[in-house]
Parts: sequence; structure tokens; C-alpha cells
Amino acid sequence: MKKEDIIKKANQLLTPALIFHTDIVVKKAGGLYVEDASGKIYMDFSSGLATTNIGHCPPRVVKAAKKQLDEIIHSGCIFRYNSEIELAERLKEITPGKLDMFFFSNSGAEAVEGAIKLARFVTKRQGIIAYTGAFHGRTMGAVSLTTSTAKYRRNYHPLLPSIFRAPYPYCYRCFLGQNPDTCGMDCFAYLQKMLKHEINPDEVAAIIIEPVLGEGGYAVPPKDYLKELRKLCTQHGILLIVDEVQTGFGRTGKWFACEHFGIAPDIMTIAKGIASGFPLSAVVSTKEIMSKWLPGAHGTTFGGNPVSCAAGIATIETIVKDELLDNAEKVGGYALKKLKEMQKKYPVMGDVRGIGLMMGIEFVKHAPSGTKTGRDKSPDREFLKKVLNKCYKKGLILIECGIDKNIIRFMPPLITKMEEMKKALEIFEKAVANSSA
Repeated sequence: MKKEDIIKKANQLLTPALIFHTDIVVKKAGGLYVEDASGKIYMDFSSGLATTNIGHCPPRVVKAAKKQLDEIIHSGCIFRYNSEIELAERLKEITPGKLDMFFFSNSGAEAVEGAIKLARFVTKRQGIIAYTGAFHGRTMGAVSLTTSTAKYRRNYHPLLPSIFRAPYPYCYRCFLGQNPDTCGMDCFAYLQKMLKHEINPDEVAAIIIEPVLGEGGYAVPPKDYLKELRKLCTQHGILLIVDEVQTGFGRTGKWFACEHFGIAPDIMTIAKGIASGFPLSAVVSTKEIMSKWLPGAHGTTFGGNPVSCAAGIATIETIVKDELLDNAEKVGGYALKKLKEMQKKYPVMGDVRGIGLMMGIEFVKHAPSGTKTGRDKSPDREFLKKVLNKCYKKGLILIECGIDKNIIRFMPPLITKMEEMKKALEIFEKAVANSSA
């Protein structure tokens, strides 16, 4: 079927609620590369929304999935099977702190729903504190926590009650209007005031945070913020939920991003990169907490699917055997350095930030002539569109994020080689330079 026919039929048969980032019709994919229906080859720096972390159709994963297909495809909580238990054992080895018990589900949003239920069930408290700018999913509970944009919540009110909002430590665009060099973590002081003015700490079940802001802007918080947050939660008996759906499985150069900050959560949500594109997620916690979640308090039909679990095992094996955490740190560190060098040449690149292979480039408009900064930090979405289109034409897939859609995400798979990163950066810089002309 031709590309035009596929797009036409898709518009007729699929709801417009679902938005696609590109109009590429894929023929096949492997590793870093995607081939469209016309035979054009693209470098995929979107990783299926940070999901194909070890590339498209990774050989070990494909082999493991095919083997599992010949044994059992579905259980529905009727049968026990090896792949689920083996995956749990593998995950226990790599999860931070004392996290050692799992509830498998299918998506990041499902994991977030489960984490909220677990926290409320165990603490017997109702309050949940989330962060302005966060993205936790689109289901009703998850979207109640999501404020990366108000459009995700439009026409769905009333949402989950007893949700409170703290400002995310997004330093480039501080919600409190402070300068990151002098603010002294005013956003954390704001959170402390919330616990005096809005809800008592002993009524808060959990605080949920992305260790690196995802869809909301790819912003990296100060290390001290997460350390202080960990202390605050421990002090008041509040469960700290770290949402590692997008940041997990090597995306930042470590298994999980919270490791960069030297903290371990009480509950963690994982998904996306866990099974290289097969639907799988998990709520992760300690045996002490999980054992209080009584039989029947939560459930699933498809969660922990045998084939997905087999893919998850092979994904972990690939990351370990191919030393992909080290590669992500090395290649990502090089890319971040080069992007910051570009930033000095192109004032439209207002901010460059990231960890490992999770980097954000924020485009801004020029300030009026005569100003000291040379830019006024107003989001420049139109410039971003030009850059993305030029990159597509040269065979580089990048996607945007942020409330104003003025931030480009660099999130290639962990298998990206240095030469491939250099090529991608060359395409990107030419796109920025040509769009500025």
C-alpha cells in the first residue's frame, strides 16, 4: 500500500485524538535506523518515545520473544511461568536501594495508577503531591497528576481529588521567577510552605516526581533538591514515588536516573525501555511496603505478559553484555559538550541540558537589540519546526516537547556509536544554521 493510501485510511479509521509526530510510513527498522515506504533511511533519535532504548528489533530480544511464543503467549493470572519470575529476579539486581518486589502491568500510566493506589492503600492517607510541568500519563488517575500542558486535562474534570501541586525545579524557567544562581532552592521552600498551608504532612500519602522532567521539558533538577526531598519524605512518613518511565533502563547512562542524585525511592514506576517496545511496565517497591498491599487490592489481565517478560530479560542482558550504560554516558557526554559549544554560536539555542542520552535543546526568540542577554527567553516554536523539518529531510528523526513545544529532545538509543552521533550533530547544526539565515 502506498504512503498516501496508508495515511488516508488512517485518517478515516483512527481517531484524531491520537497525534503522530511525523508522517513517515515505516517499512522496516533495525538498530538506530528506520526505512520508510520509499526506501529512505532515517537515523531515529526518538527511540520510539524513549522506548527502543537498545534500538529497533534488537537481535537478543527478537530471539527471546520468538522462543517464548512457542511456549505460552498469555496467562491472565491463571498460570505461573518462568519468564515473569526470571525478569523479577533480574530487575531486583539493578533497582536502587531495597526495591525488591514487583507488580507488572502494561504501560507507564498503568504503573503510575498502581503506585498511587499502593501509596494510599498502605499509608491510609489520601493526599498526593505532584509537580507543575510533570507528565505521568493519560488515564484518569495519571492525568490528574499531569500538568505538562492543560490540554491533556481539558473536558475531563472532575479529576482525582486530594492532588496538590508543587513547582518543579526547572531552573531555566523557574516557576517562582528566580535566578538559578541565587535562588537557594526557593522551590523546595515553597513545598515546605505547602505542608503548612495546604495539607498537613501526616495526610500526604506520597510525593511523585520525575528525576528528570520528561515531556514537560527535559529539565534536570539540582542534585540537592532530590536529596532534600528524600529527607523530607522520610521525616514525615511520606512515600517517595520516583517516576522512571522515561528516564529508566540506561537512558541517562545509569540504570535509573535517581542514581545520579544518590537517592532511592520507596516506590518506583518503570516502563518504556523495559522490554524494547513490547508492552510492559511495573510498580516497584520494598517487600515491607508491598506486603501490606493485600490480595485482590490490585489486579491485571495482560500485565506481565510472558512474551513481554522474555523481551525484558533479553533487554537487560543486552545492556549488560554490550556495556551500553558506559556507551550512553560516553556518547551522551560528548553530545552535550558539542551542543553547548553550538549554543555559544547560536543565541536561538537558549538552553542545553541533559544527562546521558536524554538531552533537551530549548529554542528562544532574540531579545530587542541593545539588551545584555541577546535573547529574551520567549519560546520560539516556529524556529523549532524549521529545524525539525530540515533534520527530517536529511534523514534525522527528532521530536519536540515542553508546554510551548520549543524544546527538541535528543534521545537516541544506547547503541548509538560515536560516529553516528557526530553525523547527527552535523545534520542538526546545519539545520540550526540554515534556519537562522
